[in-house]
Amino acid sequence: MKRTRRTDTAAEVAIRRLVFSRGLRYRKEYKPVKGLRTRADLAFIGPRVLVYVNGCFWHGCPQHATWPKKNAAWWRAKIEANMARDARIDEELAEHGWTILRIWEHEPPDVAAKRIENCVRIRRKR
Repeated sequence: MKRTRRTDTAAEVAIRRLVFSRGLRYRKEYKPVKGLRTRADLAFIGPRVLVYVNGCFWHGCPQHATWPKKNAAWWRAKIEANMARDARIDEELAEHGWTILRIWEHEPPDVAAKRIENCVRIRRKR
């Protein structure tokens, strides 16, 4: 697990590149709420939009998640705990006025960038 990249994954970099080319500026690895243990992959401060680019394995993608056969009980507990933590963090951030977008690593970067752009532009109009 130490070798797994926490930031600057291929999916994240591709999405950032496209979002930037669409004229949107963001912060990366942003801590949105003091005391809450989370860092958004992309943060749009003014419109209050946070983007998380989730790995299919680590976050239990409904389409691509796999369950390892070795040490199966430990891995299932680990991945389910990650999913529960994601849901809890989404709730807490929403209570603080943030809009959260969760992008799966398998999503095409151009589709993800369009989703992000639409959300940010809509939130800016408010």
